[in-house]
Amino acid sequence: MNLDFDKVFEQFNHVVALVIGDVMIDSYLWGDVTRISPEAPVPIVNVKKREKRLGGAANVALNLKAMGANPILCAVVGDDADGQDFFQLLQENQLEKDGILVCKNRPTTIKHRILSGHQQMLRIDAETTENITDEEENLLYEKIKKLVLKCQVIIFEDYDKGVLSESLIQKVITFAKENNIPSVVDPKKRNFLHYQNTNVFKPNLKELKEGLKIDFDVKNNEALQKSVLLLKEKLNLEYVFVTLSERGVLLAKNKNDFFAQNAHIRQIADVSGAGDTVISIVALGVAIGLNPNFWAALANLAGGLVCEYVGVVSIDKTQLLAEAKEHIKF
Repeated sequence: MNLDFDKVFEQFNHVVALVIGDVMIDSYLWGDVTRISPEAPVPIVNVKKREKRLGGAANVALNLKAMGANPILCAVVGDDADGQDFFQLLQENQLEKDGILVCKNRPTTIKHRILSGHQQMLRIDAETTENITDEEENLLYEKIKKLVLKCQVIIFEDYDKGVLSESLIQKVITFAKENNIPSVVDPKKRNFLHYQNTNVFKPNLKELKEGLKIDFDVKNNEALQKSVLLLKEKLNLEYVFVTLSERGVLLAKNKNDFFAQNAHIRQIADVSGAGDTVISIVALGVAIGLNPNFWAALANLAGGLVCEYVGVVSIDKTQLLAEAKEHIKF
């Protein structure tokens, strides 16, 4: 297989992708710890820098944009100060806001991370995980139907925060099938078995085990492959793509066709957001009809790259292209 990497990466520039799911703000307080509090046995962080970034499904959009694609977000935020910050971050990152629904009785999800140097000391989540109301779901679905027809791929980015329900998932999948638009899924536990008939389903190992309510040793390749095939059959999926952390990735096409690749050796600083990067590359590969083994290898490479940085960051296209040329051989 001879691939023109430059041509492939240029094709990514023409992809329009719809990202549906849970958006959030990733908030960071960076500082130093030099003493313990006299009030309780806890470290005192002397704050040096504050930063807010787009997270969750919005980080998927950032990764798509970093790869040259045009992402469209469909999600909900609250009618609150954090929601205003979210729209400001969208504007700063030149992302469209047409697919964002503002909900009056719902907070905007924000994750506060407190760090000393490269060490995360504490994370505080302000959120609700309740499903959006039927009325809100209908309003969001109307936005989705208007925006999806100009897209080449749909990404379900599920963080179990309540935007994606079984009914919304099935309505979108049906509409996508009717219009020949492929869909890829980054699942979580609550809706794990609700994504029937999608094209690529990307759980990590923990999600695979919890979703199927089974356990096995990841070193047992036969048990792993059996579990993946069970999931593929259960949900009638085209591909199952499992991320295995330091063990790399496994792509299942059918019982006789698996593609596995080990993780590349990295200096891991932070795994936050790596899954967002992986699903973005998968979606781009699906959108342009790329060979599945190639998008699997490229996603594996990209997920490792972003782990070299502290905090949730998007992929560097130039760096990924250079490493793809160096490491991906078929």
